[in-house]
Amino acid sequence: MPVTKTPINKKIKICVIGDIMLDHYINGSCDRISPEAPVQVVDVATEAYSLGGAGNVLKNLKALGCEASIISICGNDTTSKILDTELSNTHPAFYYLAKDSTRQSTIKTRVIVSRHQLLRLDKEDKHYCDKDIANELIDFFKKKVTDIDVLIISDYCKGVLSPYLVKELLAICNQYKVITIVDSKHKDLSKYKGATLIKPNKKEAALASGISITNDDTLEQACKIIADIAACKTVVVTLSEDGIAIYNEEKLTKIPTKAIEVFDVTGAGDTVIAALGFALANKMDIKEACNFANHAAAVVVAKFGSAVATLDEINNIS
Repeated sequence: MPVTKTPINKKIKICVIGDIMLDHYINGSCDRISPEAPVQVVDVATEAYSLGGAGNVLKNLKALGCEASIISICGNDTTSKILDTELSNTHPAFYYLAKDSTRQSTIKTRVIVSRHQLLRLDKEDKHYCDKDIANELIDFFKKKVTDIDVLIISDYCKGVLSPYLVKELLAICNQYKVITIVDSKHKDLSKYKGATLIKPNKKEAALASGISITNDDTLEQACKIIADIAACKTVVVTLSEDGIAIYNEEKLTKIPTKAIEVFDVTGAGDTVIAALGFALANKMDIKEACNFANHAAAVVVAKFGSAVATLDEINNIS
């Protein structure tokens, strides 16, 4: 039985803007310790690349079947060329990568043995983009905004989403009545004032609000503070094994988790934000949208790595 009562329109158009990353996986085997130091020696078998960060949100949107696109920043380096290739292979409706020579493209290299991660190496710069780069993104977005139903802002605090850029984007979206959904790891959410919906996880909500979340009362207090800080209509907090909390019209509602098996929570937040955007663009109410996102999260946590959920998989969860 389908999860939602609302008919699904796959032709909706959703754009993601934020910190795109490249996930680099080195897979191999290990059966010895190095004679040089007390570390494991990995015999490399394969290497693979995948889009991460805001790119993973894009992949989740594509898995749902909608017309998805992405706008971001990368360095002028070898990693940016791989990003271009991976984005082209994803077949977005459109994509735009502004090249910033002052930064290196974000790449996270994971060494995997028998599906267990031994090590992660990060290459990245975290400074905010300058005004010229921000204006480049703004000018491009202005050309596309009339053809977008929802803008998802994916902030991994890698520097794409400067306060200036965010302010301009939200003003444009509000002018054209585009739904704006924010998923940010930033402690200060005031730069997102005027967004439609803010989606932190429990830890992020506690940091952003200054409230230690220990029960439903403190959870509601935290949500109210975030709603006031961001002047937004709705706050959605993912609670891991405890499901999803919705703060809307000054009321708190909780939806229990749908996860049957939890194998890997990597990228689950990206799945939730993509599913929320997809659901709200399809005119679902907030409770129905969160129920849909909850089912999507249950699909991906049962998989390894930054996985995605299709509509069929979501509808097959009882």
